[in-house]
Amino acid sequence: MLALRPTCECCEKPLPPNARDAMICSFECTFCESCALSRLQNVCPNCGGGFQFRPIRPKARLDSRPASKEVHPAGIDEHQHRAFLDRYGSIAPFDR
Repeated sequence: MLALRPTCECCEKPLPPNARDAMICSFECTFCESCALSRLQNVCPNCGGGFQFRPIRPKARLDSRPASKEVHPAGIDEHQHRAFLDRYGSIAPFDR
């Protein structure tokens, strides 16, 4: 089950369970659409993967399966991310 992390790991923007601009990689690293597609250029700074929009959990299920309250530290290691961009930036996410 997806954790539905509450904030962008880059800019700390709140991303509630119904956020339409929340994006995740296959490891559930969570970023807002703006950071994922512009600043990070669709390359996860933690794993090198690409991003997809995070599904929205129906309100009817949030009581029994609540979203995570665990905030992951925000901030990107620019040097490490540059290395990921150099390695993966020209490769489509489904081919990485």
